[in-house]
Amino acid sequence: MKVFVTMLVPFILGGVALLGMARGVDVYSALLAGAEEGLGVLIRIVPALVGLLTAVYMLRASGALELAAQALAPVLSALGIPPETVALLLVRPVSGSAALGVGAELISTYGPDSLVGRTAAVMLGSTETTFYTVAVYFGAAGIVKTRYAIPAALCADLAGFIGAAWAVRVIFYGG
Repeated sequence: MKVFVTMLVPFILGGVALLGMARGVDVYSALLAGAEEGLGVLIRIVPALVGLLTAVYMLRASGALELAAQALAPVLSALGIPPETVALLLVRPVSGSAALGVGAELISTYGPDSLVGRTAAVMLGSTETTFYTVAVYFGAAGIVKTRYAIPAALCADLAGFIGAAWAVRVIFYGG
């Protein structure tokens, strides 16, 4: 069984290559084109990611995030959200990549099996990069005025944050 699991990815890659060759696709050129497109996406994403992560680290180093966590602690605790996740709450609607960075830092700091680590992981999976999504989909559809879409989406993010914290408490800590 272990050999099968170990060889699963190479078998899938080989199968895709063989299927492509059977259909007359130049698999190597397609691979290169995909890699080139991936590098283009990386070049577009990295500056924003570096900027957002720098801003989060500056806020953390200045003590502003700790002050925000202390100020919001009563409200967050009432909602069942660990106050340590304030940075994630602020960054997630703006950038998925930066949110992954913040989430990874939370998991590294508090541990993957901690309340904060588990809550951060579930929050990452149950919320959306609201502003990016609205910009892409509304831009593709030619919609200029977002009207109630952004407030509604931010409310959905808040519901996702609360639901994630609730789910972690119920599943891992019995309520």
